[in-house]
Amino acid sequence: MSDATTMSHRGLGSEAFGGTPVGNRVAVPAGAREPITVYINGVEQTRAEDYDIADGEIVFREPIYKENLHELNWFRKFGLGLGLFGWYERNESVDIQFQSSAGIRLVSDVPILPAE
Repeated sequence: MSDATTMSHRGLGSEAFGGTPVGNRVAVPAGAREPITVYINGVEQTRAEDYDIADGEIVFREPIYKENLHELNWFRKFGLGLGLFGWYERNESVDIQFQSSAGIRLVSDVPILPAE
């Protein structure tokens, strides 16, 4: 997939930029059974095209990006916090819907595991 296609398929507009790739894997929640549905930024992803499930992990073909606020100096953090100026970098979240013994569950913003 091209970068533009990937961004669109993840709910990002064409203006999306930046962010830091933090990994390409997430753990399958304990007790999860099929059917398992995976979302990035609320957009359903396609198994075998966008990700695979193996060894208790969901492995994405493309890295997941998070906004890196640690690199900002105090002035920019202050201005962004007040809404005086700023922009947003790519900040993707992964949600997983699955069947469990308690019924259908949804886990939001699951932790991203680093690429191997």
